[in-house]
Amino acid sequence: MAISQRKDGDVTILEISGPITIGQGDAAVREAIQSALTAGAQRILLDLDGVTALDSSGVGELMSAYTSIANRGGLLKLARLSPKVDSVLQVTRLSGVLDSYATEEDALVAFAQNR
Repeated sequence: MAISQRKDGDVTILEISGPITIGQGDAAVREAIQSALTAGAQRILLDLDGVTALDSSGVGELMSAYTSIANRGGLLKLARLSPKVDSVLQVTRLSGVLDSYATEEDALVAFAQNR
């Protein structure tokens, strides 16, 4: 599991690679998001292109992130979902809750429209 962080304007981008599964990545994702929120991030983009697996624990972390960010008046968006992640979000019907975009650029445009 690797998570890199960078900024594009007022959007904090977390690039995640590896599994987001129980015991492998779920805690790392939680910590990265909490760290970004503590640093004042209001707009967080998760780039999930490198995510190799997503289980129920990982889905729980994504929903927890969504809730934590929304409760602080922020926005969460997802970009570059791997086929495995997209499939899990479709099956769990969370694709209708979590905003996802084909590219980072598309997500950044959507953030700009949500000002």
